[in-house]
Amino acid sequence: MEEQKKSSSVKKYIIAFVVIIILALGGTGLFYYLKYFGANVTDKQEYLYIHTGASYQDVYKTIRDEGIVKDSTTFNWAAQNMKYTTRVKPGRYHLVSGMSNRRLINMLASGTQEPVTLNFHNLRLKEEFAGFVSKKIEPDSTSIIRLLDSTDFLKQYGFTPDNVYAMFIPNTYQVYWNNTPEKFFKRMYANYEKFWTPERKQKAEAIGLSPIQVSILASITDAEALHDDEMPTIAGLYLNRLKKGMKLESDPTVIFAKQDFTIKRVLNKYLSFDSPYNTYLHTGLPPGPIMMPSVNALDAVLDFKKTDYIYMCAKADFSGYHAFATNVADHLVNAHRFQQALNERNIKK
Repeated sequence: MEEQKKSSSVKKYIIAFVVIIILALGGTGLFYYLKYFGANVTDKQEYLYIHTGASYQDVYKTIRDEGIVKDSTTFNWAAQNMKYTTRVKPGRYHLVSGMSNRRLINMLASGTQEPVTLNFHNLRLKEEFAGFVSKKIEPDSTSIIRLLDSTDFLKQYGFTPDNVYAMFIPNTYQVYWNNTPEKFFKRMYANYEKFWTPERKQKAEAIGLSPIQVSILASITDAEALHDDEMPTIAGLYLNRLKKGMKLESDPTVIFAKQDFTIKRVLNKYLSFDSPYNTYLHTGLPPGPIMMPSVNALDAVLDFKKTDYIYMCAKADFSGYHAFATNVADHLVNAHRFQQALNERNIKK
């Protein structure tokens, strides 16, 4: 009887011990599960930006200070165990509320970043372009300007600091945030080559212009035209003037030369401003685009409308359209009407 009691007690102890072990293992498993797989990322930030050259300590400090995770201690523990500390990759990472440490760390360690959407058009100055791009990607405007102004760097792509704007075709691009300025330029040039198909090159050759010259003329056309449907006519007019050896006499080129974009009325005193961009002084195209021409403007030059027009003036109704003329007499009538309209609205400069 006593032996049976002892045996029963031993069994109870064994069962209790096994239960304790199971509970302990279960608790340990749950502890590790929560550290790895439990929801930890908050909704305080949409993106985590890791700069080029950042160390793990830099990343951890950002995650902790910006409240990206609820428990930074468990994140640090998981990062150490997953050996992320030696696998830091720069980039722009999209955060999802409720992500686990494991999922977050796997994303960061693999460099699975979300690209930036870059959409640019109608920018006039290189500084303006560099400033816009630097707000979207990691490189600062200074590093972008440095390449835009570098004769040696641009030579490899067949451009100069004056005409480099011709390389940037306005479009919507997906680029990685941590791209170097050099990689960004390489990407833009690849799109430039894609745009200039054999068909477009043949059209440019047919009108006696290189792709860069088409871009320069397109920039003037774009600056002149408020309405896209008028672009082919304007482009055709300027091509007529070029063929005749006439000065383009485009007001937007004077405004660009003076770098004063508040000018609404180009007065006679501006026309003598000495600049290679002043087409009232110099025959032919200026050395580079006066703005980043749109795709519509580029195609308008390539598919210009054939007319005999060599003069144009803004219409007096301020519709944004132009009054075109084939001779000086008709042009002077149109110009007088527009000048009267400006005077009536007290637009002096």
